[in-house]
Amino acid sequence: MNTAAVLDDLPSSRDSQLGNPYLAARKEWDERYGSLIKRAQNWRLAAVLALLVAFAEAVVILGIATRPRTVPYVVAVDSLGRVVASGAVERSSPVDQRLRETSLSRWIQDLRGVTSDGLAQRRAIDHVYAMIGSGTAAQTLVTEFYRANQPFDRANRETVQVDVNTILPTTEQTYEIDWTETARDPSGGVVSVGMWKAILTIAVNPPSDETVLQLNPFGIYVMNVNWSKVV
Repeated sequence: MNTAAVLDDLPSSRDSQLGNPYLAARKEWDERYGSLIKRAQNWRLAAVLALLVAFAEAVVILGIATRPRTVPYVVAVDSLGRVVASGAVERSSPVDQRLRETSLSRWIQDLRGVTSDGLAQRRAIDHVYAMIGSGTAAQTLVTEFYRANQPFDRANRETVQVDVNTILPTTEQTYEIDWTETARDPSGGVVSVGMWKAILTIAVNPPSDETVLQLNPFGIYVMNVNWSKVV
């Protein structure tokens, strides 16, 4: 038999595939449903990515919600130490004028006063510096004052009581304070009584740090100060 004739009688590979029912059905399946399956896989991948993004956002929101926040709480007292008002302070709300005056009065008392109680004297100095703007003229002047008048050394010779008489706002950021200083010797006898006056310039910046909040809850900072004895 002629080999070429035999080969001509055999079906070609393409004809075999078209005549094979399995291959024909597979081709029809791929044409009809292959694109649908591919799109479904893409949608599933997109859904998984969306879930991962939502989970990450939920973790961030939960972290922010559970983060501890410090809310300043103010208690106002009268001259006898009795509570007259209390409540939480909104950081965005302006500081009440009376609270400014009370804070500045205490600042003058801590700055100029001298006590034989070393711990109380240290707290007073810390409070003075907590209410001074960093790098300001007030910081320089107060530091020079403490160097020339060491409170702990003075406490061995005398104590000084400071009584604020008046505090008046001259502008929105400037206050004039008058006070009386009474110096006593270690036995309690009055050594001298003097009248003093100061002009203070302040700025208000509500604190966000807990440590600062404890020493300066209203965020009142003395930027400049000048005082002198009234003759």
